[in-house]
Amino acid sequence: MLATLWSILSSAAGPANAAESGLQSRAPHATAADLYHDYCSVCHGDKGDGRSRARGSMQPPPLAFTEADPQTLNRERMLVSVRHGRPGTAMAGWGSQLRDDQIQAVVDFIRERFMRQAGSNSQGARIYARNCSVCHGDHGQGAVWATTSLSTRPRNFTTPAAARELDRERMIQSATYGRADTAMPGFASQLSNAEIESVVDFIRGRFMVEADAAPAQSAAAHAHGSGTPAGHPHGAHEHATRARAGVTDGDGFPSGLRGDASRGAALYRINCVPCHGERGNGQGPRAYFILPKPRDFTHPAARQSLDRAHLYAAIAKGTLRTEMPAWEKVLDAQSIADLAEYVHRSFIAPTRAEAARRGTTDR
Repeated sequence: MLATLWSILSSAAGPANAAESGLQSRAPHATAADLYHDYCSVCHGDKGDGRSRARGSMQPPPLAFTEADPQTLNRERMLVSVRHGRPGTAMAGWGSQLRDDQIQAVVDFIRERFMRQAGSNSQGARIYARNCSVCHGDHGQGAVWATTSLSTRPRNFTTPAAARELDRERMIQSATYGRADTAMPGFASQLSNAEIESVVDFIRGRFMVEADAAPAQSAAAHAHGSGTPAGHPHGAHEHATRARAGVTDGDGFPSGLRGDASRGAALYRINCVPCHGERGNGQGPRAYFILPKPRDFTHPAARQSLDRAHLYAAIAKGTLRTEMPAWEKVLDAQSIADLAEYVHRSFIAPTRAEAARRGTTDR
């Protein structure tokens, strides 16, 4: 929270008006440091530690930026606070007195000057610079070479769409296991769980717009892949599709159905091999002509996320914006369960136990 003017706290209207007039006349040409001194330091202190003369008069006291977590108090939240103020505090909104570029400048000044781990010294920032910036760019918008050279463009973390679609859990999974049919690799063999969480939190705190205001756990957050501008369709509308198919989160089928993998194998050979391939790797004879590519069940991300319930729902209802049809128009519920059971046992389950073991230890 940035400070309200000391003049607001003063009972002398004349000096207050004069001070306000002086600030307004200086603002158009002020540097970020000048803006902080004139508008913020009177409450938050010259060192950003909240130890100002005004501190004793305010409840709650002014925020100490030197003690704030930059991931929780992210840049967008600070911008909103400066523009509109903070209800229930002495923090005033400055949107009517400062231009937006000035508000951004003073927020960036605070983050760089006072906030711990806001710069390149944080673990997440170091990991991002070493492993992620080569494709996603120094500022999270996508490196120029990557956006023009890779078959799928790296995710631009700074867009409102990214904030809507990417929740923390999904980002951790993508960083751990990669994103199928994109240039995004998994880092499970290179980074520990804690390191992956650290870089995800860095990205969310540094680049993502209005992440705090994005709809939590929205279906869209699981619908789009990391690479393409419109998002990768595999897994699209997962939760909505599962609900329509009558399944819930978990590792079972609806209505107490039990799948028979042997019957499912025959159905898979007849109906699925042309696209998904005999080995479930998305390399069937028709796959070359299909865009987006059929699901690769052997990809680490698919093996980590696809349970029986999801497979059943995807087979029954199809997947929007792909050539995956809704098989409930052709197969009965038991046959769909049989087919899902075969896919799960043949391509998903063999590595599930290993993935679970890896997830319980910090490499």
